[in-house]
Amino acid sequence: PVDSQGQVAFQRVPLAFQILTLLAVLGDPFPARSAQQELRHLSADGDKFGILIPGVAIRADRQGFLTCGEGLRGGCFPVKHGGSKVEAGVNGWAVAGAPGVQRHTAMFKLEQPIASTNGAKVQIVGDTLPVEGPFFVYTLREPIGVVGAIVPWNFPLNIASWKFAPALAAGCTVVLKPASETPLTALLFAELVQEAGFPAGAFNVVAGGGSTAGAALVRHAAVDKISFTGSTEVGRQIMKMAADTNKRVTLELGGKSPNIVFADADVKAAVRGAQTGIFYGKGEVCAAGSRLLVERSVHDQVVEQLAEGAKKLAIGDPLDKNTRLGALVSKQQRETVLGYIKMGVDEGATLVAGGRPGNHNGKGYFVEATVFDAVQPTMTIAREEIFGPVLAVLSFDGVDEGVSLANQTMYGLAAGIWTKDVQKAHRVARAVRAGTVWINNYNSYDSGAPFGGFKASGFGRDLGREALDGYLETKTVWVGL
Repeated sequence: PVDSQGQVAFQRVPLAFQILTLLAVLGDPFPARSAQQELRHLSADGDKFGILIPGVAIRADRQGFLTCGEGLRGGCFPVKHGGSKVEAGVNGWAVAGAPGVQRHTAMFKLEQPIASTNGAKVQIVGDTLPVEGPFFVYTLREPIGVVGAIVPWNFPLNIASWKFAPALAAGCTVVLKPASETPLTALLFAELVQEAGFPAGAFNVVAGGGSTAGAALVRHAAVDKISFTGSTEVGRQIMKMAADTNKRVTLELGGKSPNIVFADADVKAAVRGAQTGIFYGKGEVCAAGSRLLVERSVHDQVVEQLAEGAKKLAIGDPLDKNTRLGALVSKQQRETVLGYIKMGVDEGATLVAGGRPGNHNGKGYFVEATVFDAVQPTMTIAREEIFGPVLAVLSFDGVDEGVSLANQTMYGLAAGIWTKDVQKAHRVARAVRAGTVWINNYNSYDSGAPFGGFKASGFGRDLGREALDGYLETKTVWVGL
C-alpha cells in the first residue's frame, strides 16, 4: 500500500466493488436483478469503470485528511446542500425536531497521531511493555483496513458519521451503504468529500438494497470490518455472513428501552423526558424509551399529563417549523405500527391517547402520538420493538421491582432514570443492563461519549474513544537485545 517513496499506492478492487460502486453512481437500487446478475451484465465493461481504493496504509496520508477535512467542518453541509430538508423529505422527520447535522455528526479532527472529538484529544499510540528476558517489546496501533458501514433510514447521515468519522481518523478506507429508502444525503456528502479533496477511494458510497448491495459488502473478502446499525434480526444475519471471511463486526441493534419514573422524581420534568424519549423522531429511534415504568404512587398523574401532551403534538408537513410529529418513513412502516396498536388493544392494554392513522391534507404516512396504560410485561407491545410513536406504560412498586421490570427484555440498548435521590440514581444505573443510561434526561448524545448495546442490542461501540479502537488493530513487536 505504500511505495518506496512513502506515497500511498492504490490497489484495484475486485470487480464486484467496481460494479456496485458504478451502480451507486448511476443511482440503480437493484430493483429487479440480483447483484450476481448485475455483475454478469456489466462484466464485459468492468475495466472501463475501475474504482481505486487505497490500502490500509492510507494512514500515512492522515495529514492530507487533516488538510482536506477542513472543508467538512463549519456546518457547510446543511447550509450548502440542505441536509436537514433532504432527510425530512425522504424519511418524514419534522425539520423543527430533526437532528442537526452539525450538532449530532461525529466528526473527528484528523491530526496525526491524535484524533479528537469535540475538543477531547484521543491519541493513537501503542505501549511499551515490560516482559521477561532480554527483549524490548512494544505495540503498534494500525488501521483495520477497508470498512463497510451499513446504516439505517432513521438517521441517515447522522449515524453514517458515527462510523465513517472514526474509521477515517484511524486511517481506514470506507465503503458506506445507506438504507435504500434514504440514500440521498449519503450521496450528497460524497460530493462534498470529493470537493474537499479527499484521496480518491478513501470514502465511497454504494447505494442499493440490503439483501443485494449490503450482502455483497458483508461477504466480500476485501472488506476487513462491517459496522452495522439496524434491526437485531438483520444483525444476526450479518454475523453469520461475516463469519465466512472472519470479519470484525460492530453491531448497534434494536431496543425496547425502559424509562423509569420513581415517586420522588420531578414529575413535570419526567413527563417531558418521557415524551422526548418516545415521540422524538416519531419513535423511529433505536434507543426510544418505549417502555415507561412508573412507580405506582405517581402513576395516575404521570399518565394524565402524558395523554394530555400526546394529544397536543401537531401532525403536519415535516418541512413546517410548527410540526412536532412528522410522517413515518413508509406505508409499510405505518401499517406495522398500526398493527402493533391493534395488538395492544386486543391484548387488553388501555388506550389513553392516539392510536389512529393521521394525515396532512389527505397525504402522508402519519400515526398519532399513542399512549397505552395498564400494560403487562407479557404483552406484545411491552416486548417487541415497534419503531413508531407508541408508548407502553407499566407500573411498579419499589426499586427492586422497577429494576427487575426494566431488565425484563432481551434488549439492552438504553435506559432512563428519573429521581431526585442521587444514591438511588447511581444504584439503579449500575443494576440496569443497558449500554447507555440517562439520569434525569433522555436522548442525549455526544461524539465523545460511547454508544452501543448489551444483549440483543448488539456489541461494540459507536462514538467516543471506544469507536476509534474498533477500527484499529494491535501489533506486538519483539526486539531481541
